[in-house]
Amino acid sequence: MGPLRGLKVLEMAGLGPAPFCGMLLADLGAEVLSVQRLASADLGFDIPTRYDLLNRNKEAVAVDLKSPEGIELMLDLVRGSDLLIEGFRPGVMERLGLGPEACMAANPGLIYGRMTGWGQSGPLSARAGHDINYIAMSGALAAIGSEPGGPPAVPLNYIGDFGGGSLYLAIGLLAALHERRQSGLGQVIDAAMVDGVGSMMAMHYGYWQAGQWELQRGSNTVDGGSPWYTTYRTRDGGYVAVGAVEKRFYAELLSVLGLADADLPDQHDRAGWPRLRAAFAEVFATRSRDEWEAAFAGTDACVSPVLDMAEAAAHELARTRGAFLCNDDVIEPAPAPRFSRSAPAGIRPPPVAARTGGPALRQRGIDADRIADLIGRKIVAGERAAAMS
Repeated sequence: MGPLRGLKVLEMAGLGPAPFCGMLLADLGAEVLSVQRLASADLGFDIPTRYDLLNRNKEAVAVDLKSPEGIELMLDLVRGSDLLIEGFRPGVMERLGLGPEACMAANPGLIYGRMTGWGQSGPLSARAGHDINYIAMSGALAAIGSEPGGPPAVPLNYIGDFGGGSLYLAIGLLAALHERRQSGLGQVIDAAMVDGVGSMMAMHYGYWQAGQWELQRGSNTVDGGSPWYTTYRTRDGGYVAVGAVEKRFYAELLSVLGLADADLPDQHDRAGWPRLRAAFAEVFATRSRDEWEAAFAGTDACVSPVLDMAEAAAHELARTRGAFLCNDDVIEPAPAPRFSRSAPAGIRPPPVAARTGGPALRQRGIDADRIADLIGRKIVAGERAAAMS
């Protein structure tokens, strides 16, 4: 059932980073109850529940958090939980009556995880923001882009939301769980995306200060500036990714491209990089992406086809590894990482709060008659009959 079997988590439903953190824990066997709003959030678009993959492996309940009864229910759930995850702006949970002080008074062992962009304190803590803003203020966005003098490239919302946010909150929660074994006490985790992204930049900050990294993007070895760590267009309009960093790998790259004996600049001659790039581009343009994949098969030249999402899920690598699952015609990434002994069991689809709310509350120790009353008064979404099942 997974290495986190028996761990009880309350997740305050939101967007992106906090639900992804909850998904990671749920994928590994934690019992995650997503506390949702009675009315759906205003995203400007609708995602059918079956495709809301960040809520897979969870149960869900929709609660009126503006009512005293809803808050009382939440505090009862807190008493039986190990972790709480919330991703609101600072002060929102306090105004609801569910801030750390109230929740930890109800459960001194609770580990209270707070996910924000700017942190719980500081000059920007009350401001709105998104991934692009957090990576902009941490030095990461300025470093991403393959053209010197060109604009920064926007790397989807992986770096701030999920890398600097969700993953850092998850490790903070698990670290606090370990510490609780000694102290018996919970604590508050302040996971700010801007902090997490800054931490992820540790290697590059070191390289910069050591004189091995230029602040101008597109001028370095692994930012697309070098001709041997970038992408090239192929004859059919596809792309290949080249990462031939080490000398022996670079030699294999030249060999497969038929350039081993060509009169070319040295790999690390920055002045010669434009010539190398032009030479590589010319050769890569002579074959299709799939032909290049076949040509580099079995080599250590570190050349790979650039696959879109549909291609990645269907590729032999993913199929052999079981890296993607298909449940009811929904393709989704498999849980990661993998465990030799306590592997998680399958994947459950994202829940519908109105259907799972009653049974989920029963599993958390809430009396069936109370659940039926809350549903009847529309404090909790659902059907009264479900509360008794």
